[in-house]
Amino acid sequence: MERTGPAEARHRTRGRSAGAWLAGLVLAGVSVVVGCRAADTDAVTPVPQLLAFLPWLLAPTAFALLLALLVRWRTGMVWSLLVLAALAWFIEPYGRTAEPTGAPLAEFQVLTSNVEFGRGTDSLLPAIRRERPDIVFVEECEYRCSAALERAFGGAAGTYPYRQAVEGAGSDGSVILSRFPLKAAPGVPGTMGMPGAVADVRGHAVRLQLAHPLPPLPGRLSPWRHELGELRAYAGARGDAPTILAGDFNASQDHAAFRRILDTGLRDSARLAGASRTPSWPTRTASPFGAQIDHVLVSRDFSANSARFLDIADTDHRALLVDVTLHRHTAW
Repeated sequence: MERTGPAEARHRTRGRSAGAWLAGLVLAGVSVVVGCRAADTDAVTPVPQLLAFLPWLLAPTAFALLLALLVRWRTGMVWSLLVLAALAWFIEPYGRTAEPTGAPLAEFQVLTSNVEFGRGTDSLLPAIRRERPDIVFVEECEYRCSAALERAFGGAAGTYPYRQAVEGAGSDGSVILSRFPLKAAPGVPGTMGMPGAVADVRGHAVRLQLAHPLPPLPGRLSPWRHELGELRAYAGARGDAPTILAGDFNASQDHAAFRRILDTGLRDSARLAGASRTPSWPTRTASPFGAQIDHVLVSRDFSANSARFLDIADTDHRALLVDVTLHRHTAW
């Protein structure tokens, strides 16, 4: 029978201790993020940044479980399993899914695309020509981008004769294009342009609002929360009017500030169409790794028939194209 010497025993003990410490550190970090998700808070940096990638925290948690198994750390095994169970629970899609019961009135397509300081404009133009959406929301559409859209699609005889825009440089500019007649409406205030409009969709007024709040950068969480709060206020004040709120929200369903927008009764069309958690950003890792921060939110008057994420070159976002149907309003 082989015996283990004192030196080898000490070496194994140190190895197990190091493995347990490493597993514990990983679990502690993940547990903080999961705890904030459970507490319905975005907390402070780095929690909001990590919440965007909540599903991918399964990987470090599984690694911690493996370490705990290797070093026979029972507490770590149980801890890991509890965290995995919590992650599985919170990965489930959030928000309402009830379908409208009224008769269908109009079916049309909506596209939203962040072109990253206008760089993706040359790739977006052929995508619009190919897909022919009825309403287009374009974020980070600076002066050159805005002019290119006007040349390609504007004018009385153009594909999109109606538009509302906030002109700006860099990330500040945004544009709404429409085949349907538009009336100007106050946009949501923000650091970057967020124009609003009311579309006449075959005789039915539909409120349109482009979303582009600041990102949750370290040291700038307060304006991010504030601007998402402004979008929530817009959603909460819509009454019974059919509403589409679309764009780059710089937030996923795992951010409390975004869930509060959904809590007003708006629904995420990607989820309604079976595309929950399809990553839209950043394109260097999406898909499969990334976060869905580009959304088309619709009021209860709409159903969503399909949702597709389109690859647009020279931007860090994928575009989102949804096919929606407006229904006659009925009480839920």
